[in-house]
Amino acid sequence: MNLIAILEKTVTSDKNELAAAETYLEQAALSNLPEFLKKLSDVLQHGGNTPVARMAAGLQLKNTLTSKDPNVRSQYQERWLSFSPDVRNYIKNNVLSSLGTENHRPSSAAQCVAYIACAELPHNEWPQLIGILTQNITSPLSTEMMKEATLEAIGYLCQDIQDFDVLSAHSNDILTAIVHGMKKDESSNHVKLAATNALLNSLEFTKANFEKESERHFIMQVVCEATQSAETQVKVAALQCLVRIMSLYYQYMEHYMGPALFAITMEAMKSDCEEVTLQGIEFWSNVCEEEVDLAIEASEAAELGRPPEHTSRFYAKGALQYLVPIIMQILTKQDEGDDEDDWNPCKAAGVCLMLMASCCEDSIVPHVLPFVEENIKNPDWKFRDAAVMAFGSILEGPDPNNLKPLVEQSMPMLIALMRDQSVVVKDTAAWTIGRVAELIPEAAINEVYLKPLLEVLVDGLAAEPRVSSNVCWAFTSLVEAAYENAEPSDEQAEPDTYCLSSYFEPIIQKLLETTDRIDGNQANLRSAAYEALMEMVKNSPKDCYLTVQKTTMVILERLQHVLQMETHIQTSSDRAQYNDLQSLLCATLQSVLRKVTPEDAPQISDAIMTALLQMFNSSSCKSGGVQEDALMAVATLVEVLGDKFLKYMDAFKPFLALGVKNHAEHQVCVAAVGLIGDICRSVGSNIIPYCDELMTMLLDVLGNGNVQQQVKPQILSVFGDMALAIGPEFKKYLEVVLQTLLQASQAQVDKNDYDMIDYMNELREGCLEAYTGILQGLKGDGMALDVQLVQPHVPIMIQFITRIAVDPDHSDSNIASCAGLLGDLCTVFGSSILQLIDQEPINELLTQGRHSKTTKTKTLATWASKEIRKMKSASS
Repeated sequence: MNLIAILEKTVTSDKNELAAAETYLEQAALSNLPEFLKKLSDVLQHGGNTPVARMAAGLQLKNTLTSKDPNVRSQYQERWLSFSPDVRNYIKNNVLSSLGTENHRPSSAAQCVAYIACAELPHNEWPQLIGILTQNITSPLSTEMMKEATLEAIGYLCQDIQDFDVLSAHSNDILTAIVHGMKKDESSNHVKLAATNALLNSLEFTKANFEKESERHFIMQVVCEATQSAETQVKVAALQCLVRIMSLYYQYMEHYMGPALFAITMEAMKSDCEEVTLQGIEFWSNVCEEEVDLAIEASEAAELGRPPEHTSRFYAKGALQYLVPIIMQILTKQDEGDDEDDWNPCKAAGVCLMLMASCCEDSIVPHVLPFVEENIKNPDWKFRDAAVMAFGSILEGPDPNNLKPLVEQSMPMLIALMRDQSVVVKDTAAWTIGRVAELIPEAAINEVYLKPLLEVLVDGLAAEPRVSSNVCWAFTSLVEAAYENAEPSDEQAEPDTYCLSSYFEPIIQKLLETTDRIDGNQANLRSAAYEALMEMVKNSPKDCYLTVQKTTMVILERLQHVLQMETHIQTSSDRAQYNDLQSLLCATLQSVLRKVTPEDAPQISDAIMTALLQMFNSSSCKSGGVQEDALMAVATLVEVLGDKFLKYMDAFKPFLALGVKNHAEHQVCVAAVGLIGDICRSVGSNIIPYCDELMTMLLDVLGNGNVQQQVKPQILSVFGDMALAIGPEFKKYLEVVLQTLLQASQAQVDKNDYDMIDYMNELREGCLEAYTGILQGLKGDGMALDVQLVQPHVPIMIQFITRIAVDPDHSDSNIASCAGLLGDLCTVFGSSILQLIDQEPINELLTQGRHSKTTKTKTLATWASKEIRKMKSASS
């Protein structure tokens, strides 16, 4: 069969022909991939072939070189590098000579060149490529299509190469090519656009060029000129470059802000084109974010008594008087039919205003308040909405003490706006009330306004879904404020009553009704109502306990009812909604269970456990999310029942094992492993009959190479929980566990990867917790002889602590756990280990711990230091 004809059929509307074509191409790739790719490159390179065939050939070739999945992409790149140099050179020559010969956009050849380069350049292959691409663009003989396709190739390469250092070495050539395509005298907008997009993708690795003043001036001049292009796409891409440059190179922007950037971005914000306006707003949002970070850096430096590395130029504060009026105008440009999920200038302006408030603090208030006062009663709903949005947006940043009187004055107006004729205004008013409750709570729970406020909020639960959803969030903030403001009957205890007590039951009732609304799947309403319900229960005082009891039973009944509905599910959409509902009910059940008294918990636990076991048995528990939520609900039951949970262990054990073995969804595995630890802590030595099985499960997971690494620290920690629970009975597992801990404690990671450093610290934490649990468990209440079994491993533990001490990347919680283990080692083994422990790195680690800002770390480090001092005194 003819390859060209097959490729042309990949765009046919005939499903049978399409399937046959795809099958043929898959078979050809499997039988001899290098030969197949050579043939594809021939089709792409031959100008006489149809555009469809050439495009399809390029696409097939590209798809064997890259993937969105980083692991697959690495495999594809290794596979490409395993081909013989002859094959690779043949294909490279074909795709390079195809650049500029296609008459369709975007260029398929450009993608092929870029993704071959992504594989080869990091291995110092294809060294001549960047020179060839530069020549393609700067040569006076190059056609428009040649320049455009080559710039596209550079853009893809800059965007997708994993190692920026590879391109840093070529940054001069790459910038030469890009700037050539962006010049004012370049007549083709297609070329200009490809060049500007390529610049946007190259900004990360052109740091050395931005550090040189002459080169920086030239780049900035070209970008600023491109923002004046009559072609919208070029203008937008150039503005995107400015946004990115401001984030990456803020420190160099002073020279350009006054003469150019300020005017360019102000003009962009006033544009009639939404895409242009969005970039203008984004620029100032970025300025604010940078300056907030710089303010934090300055305060941290002041604390340490040193000058900050970078300083703020306070551009946002200086521009307030010009920026705010434009932002206010944009806020009035919303449309009643706007899709809530669509990003538009109006939403961007709201976010920008919030960032400006965080950045400029009190300075913003006098610029915004006049607009609010002028428009809060405007007959045009758009202006009323803009006024409320502006007011809500400046509540975080300025000093709450300065805002409090303003907010208290505005409460009657916000309450009135909850009955506005416009849905949009009501929605924004509900959001603003939520912000008030969160940020200036005294104004929301003020006794003068509380009753009318609650009335409009309860009524708002029956409003349109978008309004009700924000009302639910307002309740969440309000109830937290009320609880925090209540007088506790004694330290740590929940208060006897609070300002919402007399309204608590009707609010709960209304929220339960809201969760049942037919339109509850719109605007995330059902989820918001359940979350509000959870917060109401969590933040409830003693005099609302009767309502909490009733709510527990309602949630339990709903869970039982939902489980009976499973047989009626017909579509995947029904299944998704059903799973979501089960997850929400599980989460709410956890919330109410935590409030149930230890006396009441056993009375309802049978019914709850029966429902949860039924849930584990159902097909919905094949969904990782539902399985995880059900495990979390069991964990809460374990928490409230303590050792009374033991009676469910036989029935629950098979489902616990399923969770631990769910390696494909690591969050389920983590929840199940954590639950083993919870059960050990709650039932103590009663867990002994199950320990062999549980230990086998945990060791199997540790030995499985396919399990995500996040699970492993948790398992190590559970060894400590089990040792504490079963005490001397842990002896039988001691050797294998200590061997496992030795291996884990010696793990090394890539220090350039912050995620891996975090993982390393979690792994160490798990090891330290395990060692501590083993020591304490074997020691028991007295000084059991069994603990001496650990003595041969003491030097290994201290070596491990020393290694952590000298690692500059250790975490504060690592210090706490090291201190805890050191203290335990001292109390168990006494002066026999003094020589091992009295080392400079360990002393320094404990000194660091004693100066920690975390109470736990400070306390443990102080205790361990005292134990070591005691040993020294006894031995001298």
